[in-house]
Amino acid sequence: MALQDKYKVLLDTASASGISDLQYAEQDGVLQIRGTAPNADVKNKLWDVYNQIDPNFLTGDVVMNVDVSSAVVGSQVRVITQDGNLNIRKGPGTDQPIVGKAAKGEVITLISRANDQWWLVRTNGGGEGYCYAQYLEPVG
Repeated sequence: MALQDKYKVLLDTASASGISDLQYAEQDGVLQIRGTAPNADVKNKLWDVYNQIDPNFLTGDVVMNVDVSSAVVGSQVRVITQDGNLNIRKGPGTDQPIVGKAAKGEVITLISRANDQWWLVRTNGGGEGYCYAQYLEPVG
C-alpha cells in the first residue's frame, strides 16, 4: 500500500484544517509532510490522527514538519530543569527525535498544551517543538 493511501486521513485532515503551503511526497519509504498550521490545535490534531493510524508512531514511515504560524501569541515559560538543557522534540513523546534544546533558566514561548505532559513551545531563535511540561513554569 502506498503511504499516501495509508495516511489519506492524515493528509485530508491537513488539507481541511487550513495548513498553508501543504506539501507531501513519498521518498525512500517515508512520507514527508510539510506546511504551516494556523494554530497549535491543528498541529496537535494532526499528531492525534497520525497516532490513530500508527499507534505510538512505531513504523516511523512519516516525517511531519508542520510549524505553527508565528502569528500565534503565547505566554512565556521558564525552563526549570535540575541541571542541564531541556530537550525539544519533533512530537509529543520521548520516542520523538530531538530537534533543539533550551537552557536551564531560559524563557521561551508556550504555543499550546498538547496534553498535561507535553507542551508545544517556540524558542527565541524560532525553533519549535514539544517539551516535557514538568520542566516548564509560567513566567509571572
